[in-house]
Amino acid sequence: MMIEITLDDLLVKRHMTLTQLSATVNMTIANLSILKTGKAKAIRFSTLEKICHALNCQPGDLLHYQSDNEKDM
Repeated sequence: MMIEITLDDLLVKRHMTLTQLSATVNMTIANLSILKTGKAKAIRFSTLEKICHALNCQPGDLLHYQSDNEKDM
């Protein structure tokens, strides 16, 4: 099983760069990049809240669960 992060898609839809999001949520570009590439092992609810506020989205818009069976298809 795997949780996919769709931050990149949302940034494109919102016409926002990672640099702009970084300034808005007061996080480093490096930390957001780790999240964007799916290399993050965890995310704080406070961070998720800031990102959702900045992108005007719901947590489910950022996170997608994909089971092992779905990956094989």
